[in-house]
Amino acid sequence: MAKASESAYEAIRAAILSGDFARGERLREEALATLAGVSRTPVREALRRLDAEGIVEFIPNRGARVPAWSRQELNELYELRAMLEGYGARLAASRVTPDELEELSDLAHRMESLSREGSAAADEMTVLNGRFHQAIVQASRNTQLDSLVRGMMDVPLITRTFERYSPGRMQASCAHHHELVEALRAGDPVWAESVMRNHIIAARSTVLTSMAREDVGANPA
Repeated sequence: MAKASESAYEAIRAAILSGDFARGERLREEALATLAGVSRTPVREALRRLDAEGIVEFIPNRGARVPAWSRQELNELYELRAMLEGYGARLAASRVTPDELEELSDLAHRMESLSREGSAAADEMTVLNGRFHQAIVQASRNTQLDSLVRGMMDVPLITRTFERYSPGRMQASCAHHHELVEALRAGDPVWAESVMRNHIIAARSTVLTSMAREDVGANPA
């Protein structure tokens, strides 16, 4: 049963974070069981675990659904990310190792190369971007910060950010990545924190603008 529950957890989590379910969409146990190839009992266990992580939410008398994040909630989430990841970059400036800098530089260059492919490379960009941000937090050597940031990244509207980027916005994001590596290599905590905060605030603007367009499309006048 433990194996089935873990399998259900991984399958449902991946589907939600990849955007297979819409904001606020109800998660039906039967469909999820088919998706994960398990019975409904492991699905229930997986949903409880995902609820504890904030990836799904339970509505009384209705069951589980994908959280219907409001603009205000996302705005607050990005503000927290800017503060926490900015602080992480500040700490990392004096603690990052040469090997970590090499990894970050490699990730930045790979993302820049992929950015030329546009939305077709969004999935791979998402994976590399997550690794880039997580590597900086890990370089801060603050385990509590690492745990907090991981939780805030597991929001579909955040994990799918690159699908919403224009070519110009994608180039700006890649430029931020390179500048972050430069700031960390220079050991400049103020510079590193400033770039990271600006980087995340810019991402917030993109997500909120895209979210507003989606809401208008779903509810035309």
